[in-house]
Amino acid sequence: MELATRLTELVSRTQKHREVLLTEQAAKTALVMPFIQLLGYDVFNPLEVIPEYTADVGTKKGEKVDYAIAIDGVLSILMECKPSSSELTINHASQLYRYFSVTDARLAVLTNGVIYNFYSDIDQPNKMDASPFFTLNLDAVRKADIRTLEHFTRNAFDIDTIIREAGNLKLESLVRKELEREMSEPSEDFARIIAARVQPGKVTAQVKDQFQRLIANSFSTIVRDHVNDRLTNALNASALPEDDEPTPAGEPEEVITTEEEISGFRIVQAIVAQLVDPKRVVMRDAKSYCAILLDDNNRKSIARMHFNGITTKYLGTFVGKAETRTIVSELTDIYKMAPQLLARVKEIEAGKVMDAD
Repeated sequence: MELATRLTELVSRTQKHREVLLTEQAAKTALVMPFIQLLGYDVFNPLEVIPEYTADVGTKKGEKVDYAIAIDGVLSILMECKPSSSELTINHASQLYRYFSVTDARLAVLTNGVIYNFYSDIDQPNKMDASPFFTLNLDAVRKADIRTLEHFTRNAFDIDTIIREAGNLKLESLVRKELEREMSEPSEDFARIIAARVQPGKVTAQVKDQFQRLIANSFSTIVRDHVNDRLTNALNASALPEDDEPTPAGEPEEVITTEEEISGFRIVQAIVAQLVDPKRVVMRDAKSYCAILLDDNNRKSIARMHFNGITTKYLGTFVGKAETRTIVSELTDIYKMAPQLLARVKEIEAGKVMDAD
């Protein structure tokens, strides 16, 4: 099972159980151990995943870090866990700081089972950085997060590669923050640079103030125009005839089923498995959309994934023959549509719909 699919399942588990996981031990058992497992580490092997790891540090004796992960006998990752209701701060990382300097591990993770902050020693060798180089938030998983997470898996783990990637991620994060700051409140320096490029003459204080306002407004306009263009393109691309059927076998048009479509299908399948045997739920891909059907019957459409060839992605849900398309920013958004999906299956099972669309 690919990492993205396993992560999707963990996201579902997290959303269902986080409110009742009020203790650190509960979060560790229900969320953190499955996270370690999805990265490919054997949580049942005490030589690989070491719980309550102890390393005496100076005058601190018997202090423990929640998990230490060893790869081929080399201590590689330290993990400190907090309750899922806790807001993570650097104050929670005191054990990680101390352990980082006295062990071989160059990667540390602070987590509450929902948010995972990854630290290394980018700024100063053998001293854990004050800020994480990567944060994984299971409430808002991005495509890029999955690619980054691949580096931490058991099979792909290479500390030199991770450190290089960590440095790039940290710089990228800092650049993004600076750009966001300039977008919302352009600095004097930035305003002077832009003013000097577009307007001849001396950049006076009055000109600088004017350009700070113009830059902020221009950024807002650019973002708004990009969003509108994407929505327009998406709606034009998905404005299909109601009788548009999946491409029959033998047609020359090539249909490519993407990993996102497979993952989206698995999420829908998992949701409706509450009502029907998941084996009855199938995916039938077409060039224009990917249908999710009950009993492989195109008259029993559960949902349609409009993921092909468009920047903005939609999941189409049904009531009768009417399709409602909802933007899917992240695949986890599909879980929010569970009520519509379950209602559709009930509608089909009750024989109230024979969808020919």
